[in-house]
Amino acid sequence: MKAYLYVLNTLADWEIGYLTAELNSGRYLDKTRPSVELIKIGNTTEPIKTMGGITIVPDESIDNIGFKEDDLLILPGADTWMEEENKKIMDIVSDIIDKKVIIAAICGATIALANKGILNDRNHTSNDIEVLKMFCPEYSGENFYKNQPAVTDDNLITASGITPLEFSYEILKRINVMKAETLEAWYQLYKTNESKYFYALMESIKEA
Repeated sequence: MKAYLYVLNTLADWEIGYLTAELNSGRYLDKTRPSVELIKIGNTTEPIKTMGGITIVPDESIDNIGFKEDDLLILPGADTWMEEENKKIMDIVSDIIDKKVIIAAICGATIALANKGILNDRNHTSNDIEVLKMFCPEYSGENFYKNQPAVTDDNLITASGITPLEFSYEILKRINVMKAETLEAWYQLYKTNESKYFYALMESIKEA
C-alpha cells in the first residue's frame, strides 16, 4: 500500500514520529501483508522546514499523485495550514475522501478540514470544539464532535495535537498492517512504559 505524508512548513515533528518510524522501518509490520511505501509529498518539491528546524524534501508534488482507494494520506499539524499554498491539498481531500482514500489529520490539519466543511457530517475530534466554531466559518459539525484523543469514522481519522500515540494507533489499526496482538502490545508499551508489553511485542513478531 502507499502512505502519503503531506509536508508543509512548521510541520509539528512530534505528531507523526511514532507513525512514520513504524511505516518506514517496517520493524513490527506483519510480513505476510503487502509492504507499505511511505512517500513524502508537498505542494511543490521545494524543501520545507519543520517546527523543530528539520529540513524535509518532498519526494513528489501533490500535482503528480493519483490517489487510489485504500491509500493513506497523512496530514500533520502545522502553524501554516491557513496559508494560501495549502488550499490545494484541501481541494484534493474534498475529492478523494469520497473515493475511499484514508485521510488521517491531526491538530492544525483538522482545523483545515473543518474550514473546508469536510467534518460537518463525519465523526471527528480536534484540539477543541470551541476553536473549530470560532475559526472555521464553514464548520457546522458540532453534533459529530467527539471529545476523545483520536476518532475513526470509516476512512477519516482525526486527533488532537497532544495525542500522537493514539493518532498512530488508530491509523495502524485502520490500515491493518500489524497483527492485532502486535499493535496492542506496541500501543501499551508506549502508553504505560511497562516492560511486559515489550516482551509481548517481541513475542508477537516471532515467525512461526
